[in-house]
Amino acid sequence: MYRPPAFREDRLDVMHDLIRKHPLAMLVTGGEHGLMANLIPFEIDPGASSNGTLRAHLAKANDQVAALQAGAEAMIIFQGPNTYVTPSWYATKREHGKVVPTWNYVVVQAWGTPHVEDGADWLRRQIGSLTRTHEAGRAQPWSVEDAPDNFIAGQIKGIIGIEIPITRIEGKWKVSQNRAEADRTGVADGLRREGPESEAMARIVDERGKPGG
Repeated sequence: MYRPPAFREDRLDVMHDLIRKHPLAMLVTGGEHGLMANLIPFEIDPGASSNGTLRAHLAKANDQVAALQAGAEAMIIFQGPNTYVTPSWYATKREHGKVVPTWNYVVVQAWGTPHVEDGADWLRRQIGSLTRTHEAGRAQPWSVEDAPDNFIAGQIKGIIGIEIPITRIEGKWKVSQNRAEADRTGVADGLRREGPESEAMARIVDERGKPGG
């Protein structure tokens, strides 16, 4: 991934936090039939390996399973907030006009060799853990145990699990850090005027503009 110094993120805890907040990732593999990609929700276990370990499951009928079973390296792409940035928000537009549009975004890419897991106990733990994570905080959280055991057992027969110890991980926070302070302020203010969907990026622009951000 192209990562100019201003946008580079190498702090493992920061990248893991992005994975937790945006767990639906693009799983990319190469195999006999070329490149394949699917959106899969992942979990990160930060202590299971030096860079953390990713776990997920997918349908056995998915054509990507063959590539995963072949043991080739996989790439997993986690996409955070992203927004179009108009040059109209830059203070420097009013000074000299030498500005162009851009796109702000946050992304983490991870690589590792998948290990396929098809044991019912492993799969039950994984779907249970994934469900608890995303049901937490709800007034009436749903649990895997709420469904009949034979129904869940039947569902598990149709999936396989994957565990991927991360061998390499890279982060990129392209969020206006290369602009002057007045431009960054203009971007954050402009994003907030765009509406709630742009608020997350506005906060990141503010945070990354601070010393040590």
